[in-house]
Amino acid sequence: MAYTKEAKILGDNRIFALSTEIKKYTLRDVGFTESKGGKFVLERPLDPTSPYNASIKLKVTISSDLKTFKIGVTSANGLKEINIFKGSDVEKHVEQLNFIIDNLKERDILIEKN
Repeated sequence: MAYTKEAKILGDNRIFALSTEIKKYTLRDVGFTESKGGKFVLERPLDPTSPYNASIKLKVTISSDLKTFKIGVTSANGLKEINIFKGSDVEKHVEQLNFIIDNLKERDILIEKN
């Protein structure tokens, strides 16, 4: 996954972009951590039964200048991108994904493009 101005999650029809209103303090409030290079990273598990299980997770990484980002659902170790719209527990994983995405949209971090 490369950093882009617009991105999609594998298997999802929606296209996301960063809000023009994005602020570093809002990223920290939502749970993003800042790397040594200044990037902001958010990792959230998509297991609806327990947020502590090592399972697939949503990973959002925003560049230090807050202009480009990448987003995807990855395996537990974060190395392989996964399509949660196929396979078992689709509804549960998609519900968790939508909950997290809605929170990011409400906080002016992401916007959904048409």
